[in-house]
Amino acid sequence: MAARRGATFRRRELGKELRRLREKNGLTILEAAEGLGFSDAKLSRVETGNNSLPRVADMEALLDRYGVTDIDDRETLLALHRESRTSDWWRPYRSVMPSGLHTYVGLEMDARAMRAWNAQVVFGLLQTENYARAMFMTAKPVEETTTAFVEDNTRVRMERKQVITRQDQPLELRVVLDESALRRVIGGPEIMREQYEAIAELCGLDNVTVQVLPQSLATYRASDNFIVVDFDSSLDSVVVLDTRTNSYTDKKGEVWKHNRRFDAMREGALPPTETPRFLKELARELV
Repeated sequence: MAARRGATFRRRELGKELRRLREKNGLTILEAAEGLGFSDAKLSRVETGNNSLPRVADMEALLDRYGVTDIDDRETLLALHRESRTSDWWRPYRSVMPSGLHTYVGLEMDARAMRAWNAQVVFGLLQTENYARAMFMTAKPVEETTTAFVEDNTRVRMERKQVITRQDQPLELRVVLDESALRRVIGGPEIMREQYEAIAELCGLDNVTVQVLPQSLATYRASDNFIVVDFDSSLDSVVVLDTRTNSYTDKKGEVWKHNRRFDAMREGALPPTETPRFLKELARELV
């Protein structure tokens, strides 16, 4: 079955190939961009998949500089460039999304599998609409956002959940939640009960595994949240350290290190079969 391909995936794929061509020619980013009408900073963002070159002429000039003369090779890269500039479904909401979130949502949409550790709140793809809205409303007076901002971001979060329920290649999601993330009351007892029930229901999906790391266990816990994202392609896995600021890396050492951290917490957590029971106990404790 063919892998999914969104604009974010295409930008990363194109960026990886352009970086390979630049390094093959022995050029620095500054040397590659010199005199081509765009900055070295712009080219750097293109190579990391955060942006695409705005004009076909810019792409053609860059291919000329890299000595790409084969007609088929040029057309393949130009087609990739065109596909990288298509609009994703969240584009209408981009103005209200945190600066780095649009890139993360693109990675999420194209991912084959994700492994996530969350210690503060329920992981985003597991959140109910009421839980997500309550989170944004709690931050509203502090962050000085609007009601429209809250509703738009809640809508985006709910739309994102389709990656785990879609019929075509649903995302394989494994999450380890610290018990404190589940005990932290967001919005009130009724919203928390609904959230617990929703997580238990998602645990019934073949592609979703949720485990809880009890506070009573003296076992390893990573100090910060992270997500390891795998793709069904030649693209390298990435570690997402902050979804809001687009902080991620595809360095193999970092991916290996975070996979090891996740495995340690997964092995220390309660078995997946215990998650529904644990959630029921938490629901009974709510007042």
